[in-house]
Amino acid sequence: MFKNRAYMLDVSRDRVPTMRTLFLIVDILARYRYTQFQLYTEHTFAYSNHEDVWEEADPLTPREIARLQAYCEMQGIELVANQNSFGHMERWLSLPRYNKLAKFPKGGAMTPWGTIKKFPTTLDPANPGSIALVEELFAELLPNFKSPLVNIGCDETFEISDPEEYFAFLLKVADAARRHGKRPMFWGDIVLRHPEYIERLPKDMIALDWGYEANHPFAEEARRFAQSRLEFYVCPGTSSWRSLAGRVENMRENLAAAEQAGREFGASGFMLTDWGDEGHWQPLAVSLPAIVLGGNLAASGPKAAKMDVERELDSIMDAPLGALVLKLGTLYLRGGALRANSSELFNILLNDHGYSRHPGLTQSVLDEISGIVSGVRIAAEKWIDANDWAKEIVYMANLIDCACHRRDEGRLRALRDEHGRIWRMRSREGGRIDSLSKLPRF
Repeated sequence: MFKNRAYMLDVSRDRVPTMRTLFLIVDILARYRYTQFQLYTEHTFAYSNHEDVWEEADPLTPREIARLQAYCEMQGIELVANQNSFGHMERWLSLPRYNKLAKFPKGGAMTPWGTIKKFPTTLDPANPGSIALVEELFAELLPNFKSPLVNIGCDETFEISDPEEYFAFLLKVADAARRHGKRPMFWGDIVLRHPEYIERLPKDMIALDWGYEANHPFAEEARRFAQSRLEFYVCPGTSSWRSLAGRVENMRENLAAAEQAGREFGASGFMLTDWGDEGHWQPLAVSLPAIVLGGNLAASGPKAAKMDVERELDSIMDAPLGALVLKLGTLYLRGGALRANSSELFNILLNDHGYSRHPGLTQSVLDEISGIVSGVRIAAEKWIDANDWAKEIVYMANLIDCACHRRDEGRLRALRDEHGRIWRMRSREGGRIDSLSKLPRF
């Protein structure tokens, strides 16, 4: 059993849950013995002097954090502050007021995947205003949280090529957190590329070792952190984002590898991460299998891999819908069309003319997938009048169906209308238009 069993939800890629939804998530986390909850934040806290950043996002307010914290305490869960503080600052640095703080003010950073960032993403460590902004944000955010921990982020700083420059700013951000009595957690991807810096990290810092594919080398990375005697969590993912309906088998293997490595090398925590890249199209139902399995793995070890996830899903959703969620979550495997960090079905729906579809996804395979989702839709519609989970499952089926029929204007028009209805069930209005803009137009 891991001492710390955490779930982190992305509330910065357009979708900010309603308070009712956050309370529902806490109920589910408590049921599966999670002990910590984080809300991944870039721009979705209502900072008093920065309304221009969050004005269209329906951000979380200090009063709402207090309500959520009280509810978490009732359920025995620690609400941990989370504010990315180095990279992933696009929502800030794209605005004229903050652009001067960007390492690349005009954008153009190259990612490890060969893509180019259109907007600036990373604070410039050489600009004194960068750490001043971080200190201002921490001064307003951190007093709202009772937990002694804070996740300062600092991952994927694409514009920073000098590891010494990265390391120096990481330590400044950590010091800013300590001044508020908080112990800093940080994503470990950059220091793993420069292991000579791991030994130099203050031992009060907690490294978050993340990886989201079935074959991620958790064992090798966990061994490095363990050898340095730096406390660390293993951090697999739900495999829900960029998938339409999940990547269930990838999720199972990813979680199992993280649990095994964390147990073998003495990780103090297991944190399941749930991201919302490219508009957070996937509804909450897509993440449920991972939340169920991840909580049980973290609390009970490998024997939890044999649990009846379908039955647990039926219980959560109060209807025999678990098999439908799991069936949709395996369709990404059809045709052998496997991609990292996404499903090919998602890529087809996201991209317009000129996208090179995986050769395994022939039209006959897509037609077969469409037939399967039609059956799932019919089964879920029996419960749709009184069950929001069933509504989400129908929406998941329709997302996949539109990927199978990418040029069908009628399907796309109906999907865009449905997007809004499903969004409003569990999420705030802010961010909906941004998410919708990423769906194809007809």
